[in-house]
Amino acid sequence: MEVVREIELDADPQDVWTALTDEAQLEEWFANDVELDPRPGGRGVFRWDNGERREAVVESVEEGSRIVLRFDDDGLVDLSVVPIEGGTLVRVREAAPSWSTALEFLGSSAGNELRSALHTGRCAIR
Repeated sequence: MEVVREIELDADPQDVWTALTDEAQLEEWFANDVELDPRPGGRGVFRWDNGERREAVVESVEEGSRIVLRFDDDGLVDLSVVPIEGGTLVRVREAAPSWSTALEFLGSSAGNELRSALHTGRCAIR
């Protein structure tokens, strides 16, 4: 099964990239506790206050534009940062053997959290 989601953000592509790959910034909008080494072969651990925990391995990185994570449930999440006029398009493609919480990675609530974090300064904006 594959799902593709897109969100347009009124933010600089580099700021969006940082919000998607920096542990402290991910904690501002995605998970309560994040460990992420955003290099190929790097490990990611995402924890939420409700006890949920997801682990991933970074499969590939194109610095500033794309990161691919393979989660412990065999789900693959491919995040692309694309400059557009006036901001940035984030495209999330998930391929998974079954439905998973990663489908919500940039769904309505997470996308809104990212947008809010970028615009309130919780994530760096140049």
